[in-house]
Amino acid sequence: MTTLFIKNMVCNRCIMVVQNELDKLGLAVKNIKLGEITLAKELTFNEKEVLEEALDPLGFQIIDDKKCRIIEKIKNIIIELVHHQDNDAKTNLSDVLSSQLHHDYNYLSNLFSDIEGTTIEKYFIAQKIEKVKELLVYDELSLSEIAFRLNYSSVAYLSNQFKKVTGLSPSHFKQIGEDKRKPLDEVK
Repeated sequence: MTTLFIKNMVCNRCIMVVQNELDKLGLAVKNIKLGEITLAKELTFNEKEVLEEALDPLGFQIIDDKKCRIIEKIKNIIIELVHHQDNDAKTNLSDVLSSQLHHDYNYLSNLFSDIEGTTIEKYFIAQKIEKVKELLVYDELSLSEIAFRLNYSSVAYLSNQFKKVTGLSPSHFKQIGEDKRKPLDEVK
């Protein structure tokens, strides 16, 4: 068995695309989730090279560096928290990251800042703002429902943070529409 860490796997569609490439190459998968593939057997050097060549044009990369793997795991945990879970419970991001990655939060925070050039908190906020954009475009929830769903303390706090990040108020963004949204792997 071998585990590979893959950069830019940020959604279920990414998982399907990577799974499809693995199937085309005849590589048996035991488990696949955001940023991580567990294969049934060890890859030969040539198999790994062929897989890298298949994934690269699709925007994915195999991560060999341990620190880069940690960064990718941090990003995937945040993406999972913001985009794929209904956060009814208030969660402390530093506690979640520390417990899931088995590292002190200060270490994770410093590593993330050094490699990404931004803080974990800013990355988390950027992901939340992308989720707010998505929910505004869908036009199914009120701003107060969006604030509640994403654990903002108030609509005013969400609006202020949204304007600080995007330069637009949520209502102005809603008028402009979807062309201002970013793909999740481009959110910084």
